[in-house]
Amino acid sequence: MYHMKTVTVRDLRYDFPKVERILREGAEVRVTKRSRVIARLVPEPAPAASRPDFLGRMRALYGDVCLPTTGAEIVRHDRDRY
Repeated sequence: MYHMKTVTVRDLRYDFPKVERILREGAEVRVTKRSRVIARLVPEPAPAASRPDFLGRMRALYGDVCLPTTGAEIVRHDRDRY
């Protein structure tokens, strides 16, 4: 089993950013008061980030057709007009 971090009640009150940093790193924290464990803080699991499949969408719309100009060229041309 891994080593669990330990903080005191005083740390929670006066140095919470330290405790928050430990939790953000994914470690569990034991909270002690007068050398006795009174609580255990467990970090919330991070939600799975789901991104849209932009490349799949483009292939569904355009297939494997390559356009004669790139998007960067269109933007550059648009900027040069002004």
